Amino acid sequence: MIPVEVAYATPGKQLIVALQVPLGTTAHEAIAMSNIADEFPAINLSQDPVGIFSKTLDGKTRPTARGYVLQSHDRVEIYRPLTLDPKQARRQRALAAQEKAQEKAKE
Repeated sequence: MIPVEVAYATPGKQLIVALQVPLGTTAHEAIAMSNIADEFPAINLSQDPVGIFSKTLDGKTRPTARGYVLQSHDRVEIYRPLTLDPKQARRQRALAAQEKAQEKAKE
């Protein structure tokens, strides 16, 4: 048995589940064993990216969650989909800063 963690977070809540799993357990299997989806019904493992310590298991440079065999002390992370395109968020912040600067200049 090896110790691992499964983590998921929303803006309002974070949960890290510590587990002891058998050698040879995949990241996908550990997620199922953790029952974390019971706490967060929004988790959709067929769409949500999964990673180990912020490195996505993408099936390109690293195996997929179904193929990655966990090592001792790995932290499996389930990532939420983006709600806003990063470029759009940057534009909104820039516009807000510009408006604030214009209001300040009027004072």
